[in-house]
Amino acid sequence: MSGNAKYFNPEQVNKLKQLVNEGMAVMQEVETLNGGLNDTVKAIAEELEIKSSILKKAIRVAHKSKLTDTNADHEQLNDILETVGRTI
Repeated sequence: MSGNAKYFNPEQVNKLKQLVNEGMAVMQEVETLNGGLNDTVKAIAEELEIKSSILKKAIRVAHKSKLTDTNADHEQLNDILETVGRTI
C-alpha cells in the first residue's frame, strides 16, 4: 500500500465488501435494464421510422424533466447556426 494508505478495522472491511458487492450487483442490473431499453427503443424506432437517438433523447429529457432547458438550448443553437449561415 502507498504511504498514505488507510487501514480499516474488520467492521469497516465488512461494510466496504458489502457496499462493493451490492454496488456491482446494482450496476449489472442497470446494464441489463439499459440493454433491454435499447432493444425496445430500436424496435419502436424502426416501426415508427424515426431515429432511435431521438427517442432516447426524448426519454432522457422526460426523465430529467428539463424540456424547458432543452428548448432554450435548441433556441440558442438555432440562433448561432443562423448567425453563421449554417441552417438548412
